[in-house]
Order: sequence, then C-alpha cells, then structure tokens
Amino acid sequence: MPETPPTQSEIPPRVVQKLEELDSQHAQLVRSLEDPATLADHRAVRAISIKKAALDRMVEDYRRFKRLTAEAAELESTLRGPDAELAELAREELPQVRADASGLIGQILARLVQADDSKIGSVMMEVRAGTGGDEAALWARDLLDMYGKYAARRGWDFEMLDLTPESDAGGVRSAVVNVRGPGVWTELAFEAGVHSVKRVPATEAQGRIHTSTATVAVLPEPEDVDVKIDWASDVEEHVTTSQGPGGQNVNKVATAVQLHHKPSGIVIRMQESKSQQQNREKARRLLMTKLYDMEQQRKHAERSAARKSQIGSGDRSEKIRTYRYKDGIVADERLPGEYKLRDIVAGDLEDLFRDLLRQETARRLAEL
Repeated sequence: MPETPPTQSEIPPRVVQKLEELDSQHAQLVRSLEDPATLADHRAVRAISIKKAALDRMVEDYRRFKRLTAEAAELESTLRGPDAELAELAREELPQVRADASGLIGQILARLVQADDSKIGSVMMEVRAGTGGDEAALWARDLLDMYGKYAARRGWDFEMLDLTPESDAGGVRSAVVNVRGPGVWTELAFEAGVHSVKRVPATEAQGRIHTSTATVAVLPEPEDVDVKIDWASDVEEHVTTSQGPGGQNVNKVATAVQLHHKPSGIVIRMQESKSQQQNREKARRLLMTKLYDMEQQRKHAERSAARKSQIGSGDRSEKIRTYRYKDGIVADERLPGEYKLRDIVAGDLEDLFRDLLRQETARRLAEL
C-alpha cells in the first residue's frame, strides 16, 4: 500500500474527466426520477432507474474519495502548523485517511471500466442451432432453457420474441429473446459465440458421443434516440399469416410481420405473438438493435481493425465454451478453470460470470 494515496491530480486527466461526467449524469438521473412527467411513465422510470443503479456505487465512492483526499490535505497542512497538539492528532488520523482513500481508488477504477456496460439494461439474445442436425436443435433448446433459468435467478424479464421450433426432435432451430434488467449486458455479453456440447444424443443407439454446436449472439437494445430509421422510405413491410414447421400456415389471420430494411438488406420476420401490432413493435425493436450493432461494429473497426477482443463485438464464429456431459464439466476457452456442468445447465452461472468479469476488468484497467 502506498504511503500517500493518489490524489485527483495524480489520476490520468481522461479518467478524472470521465468520472466527473458520470457524476453529472448521475445527478441528472436523480433529477429525472423526481420529475412528475417521468414518474407518470413507468417504462421511463424503469430505464432511468437501471442507469442510475449502475452508477450509484461508483459515484458514491468517487465523491467519498474526493472528500478523503481533501481531508488528507487538511491534515497534512495541520502537521506543518504551529499547534503541536493539533499536529499530533493529525499525525494519528492521517494514515487511516490515506488508507481509506487508497482502497477506494481501486474500486472506483474497476467500476469505471464497467460503467458504460452497466447502463445497458436491455439486450436481444439470438440462439441458433449449428452443426449436428437434430441434436444441435436440442442443444439450442437446452441453452435457451439455461438462460431462462439464470434470468429468473437474477429477477430479469425474459421475453420470447420469436421462436422457430425443430419439427421432428422437439428442439429449437432459432430463437430471439429480449432480456431486461440491471447487469444484463455486463454479464450476457460474455455469451456471444459458439457453444459446443459433447454428449450422447437421445437418438444414438450405440452410445457414441457426438459434438454439436449452437451459436449465441447478444446485442444491446438501443434507445429510440440511438437509431434513426426512415420507416416510410427505407422499410418495406409485409403482413402474412404465421407459419409453422415446414412452412404450413398455422392460422387464417394475417398477424406475422416481415420488415425489409432496404439500405442494409436486413430482413426481420416476427410471428410469435397473435397480435399483428405486437409483432410489428417487436420486429421494429429487433431491426433497430441490429442496425445499432452494425453501426457500433463499423465504428469499432475504424478505431482498431486488428483488435477483436471487445466484449459483445468479437468474432461470433469463435468457440467460447465446451459442455462435456461424460465428464460433468464445462470449460470456458477464456478461463483456466472448469465448472460443474450440473450447476451451469441449471442456470447457476454466477461464478462463471464473476470470473469472466474479473478477467475483463483487469484487461480494461491495464489499458487505462
């Protein structure tokens, strides 16, 4: 522990500037939650509350750190003063004040590098069966169940937006889920990539282990102000009847909505809801999310074409985790240890996410 804690002037200026900006943002969020117009909109209250909660501890620690450094400066001044009795009291108090300030700065910096992620309170998660036929579809279903269980443990909202079942085996060919709550992006962004499973499929008569995969994509859902779309000119909308496995119509009412964003070529089809209006709203949200992700990846590529390790925007074809049923373990490619398969598939992901977050925080701190 250093004899003298870092003062605000000794922290890199860009870090101080960022902390001051977040302090101001926190104060603005507090004012917004006191505004009667905001209180009348429960969705706005939820969104603002998530952002505020993401900043609470860091801003509180930063304000305390500033108070402690100011107190340390006053005690040092007293040490040099003419009053011997006061100087002795200052000499006794100063080590503890310095220690408290030194301990806080590490916590502040750790929360700082997570601050932008923590403010994102809604993500779109896509789970798609990969290689492995029917077994891959069953694996995609199991992954979807795992995330649903973890969301329930965390108290997050887990809303199915679109689901394409596998007609024969009872699996899932693809699914899109909206997950909302504090910390969703901070944690679920780690899940983007290929999840490989090694197990004996239910259809395997000779007991041979097969390897199957499913791909997970996790995109932060932007606020309306983040994405500008000319809905009249840039988007073609088609309304049809919903289709089941094999393409057959499942009802006679035109409720399925398909959106084609002409500038990007993105096509979104939504049919999970029985309401055309609800399918339209969900399709628009997913389109905005995909366009936002495209823009973020473009900016990321411009900043550094070589760097591919950023959470949530890395190469999604890369295998990130293997689930070995015979051994009862899960091995994450980014971590040295192994985890109990039984716990992971039951939605107990806390230890895994904690280790991933600790590793990512250390990496980001090293780049400050």
